[in-house]
Amino acid sequence: MSRVDFQPTPQQPIGSGFGHDSTAGAVVGGLNLAGCAAIVTGGYSGLGLETVRALAGAGVEVSVPARRPDHARGVLAAADLGGVAVFEMDLGSQESVKRFAAQYLGSGRRLDILINNAAIMACPETRVGPGWEAQFATNHLGHFTLVNELWPVLSVDGARVVALSSTGHKRSGIHFDDPQFTQGYDKWEAYGQAKTANSLFAVELDALGAEHGVRAFAVNPGGIMTGLQRHLTQEEMVAAGWMDAEGTLREGFKNAEQGAATSVWAATSPLLDGHGGVYCEDCDIAAPTDPASELARISGVDAHAIDPEGARRLWELSAELTGVNAFG
Repeated sequence: MSRVDFQPTPQQPIGSGFGHDSTAGAVVGGLNLAGCAAIVTGGYSGLGLETVRALAGAGVEVSVPARRPDHARGVLAAADLGGVAVFEMDLGSQESVKRFAAQYLGSGRRLDILINNAAIMACPETRVGPGWEAQFATNHLGHFTLVNELWPVLSVDGARVVALSSTGHKRSGIHFDDPQFTQGYDKWEAYGQAKTANSLFAVELDALGAEHGVRAFAVNPGGIMTGLQRHLTQEEMVAAGWMDAEGTLREGFKNAEQGAATSVWAATSPLLDGHGGVYCEDCDIAAPTDPASELARISGVDAHAIDPEGARRLWELSAELTGVNAFG
């Protein structure tokens, strides 16, 4: 199958049998994934830790790249996941990402699943590398380079790649005229851009990788309280409607195991064999956003986050910025 023959998967639910309250453990229940290998970025806290727990419980050999590897090893050991391999990697550093990829390729490990889980959200204006905006650089460009550098092993047996997006994509498309926010920084616009980038990345990677058997999915894990919110005050979260003044979360928030479920489902479900390039939520392919719905802000995927032309344009920009492109 060439790019010319590629037919995208429809952005419509398929009736997976799972839903909002399903857990990561439940979606791999009955699956024997022994012999498979996975990488989970950020796999030592919050959603990432529960993702690792579910995959390892199904027999997957999991590797976790971490900015603080000793800390990650301690957390994983305390969670009875001491058999998980930990490597050093800082997504905000292109050099660090490339070192990890080279180390992984040199280890002889296979790679069946790559879950781009690590992220930062709504941080104060921060610059990394050659002056890149930190959310775009970490959440998108770091993972872009990681996937392209790992392409030799991803393409061997037709891996699945899962990119964590969120409803944050609804806040902003890609600022192609100023992706680094050099003309004025807004932390939520920057976060929205990064989450749209995660979704568009999956769209284009799937189109490029399908002929090699590599399929990609974007995932909205749902609303979960994790370390991702560390840059926000309670007042900001109350104003956003996430909780009341006493700190009680609004109805609909998930716990970490429920939040990890859609990532694990996208990475392992036999229902997705032969499919890809779609945005998923609540353990199913999401429907396009219904602008008339009261849930439009928190449900469905906006058109700009799954636009093939936007995805191609972002890939080209990312390759130009990083100097990395496995398909170039």
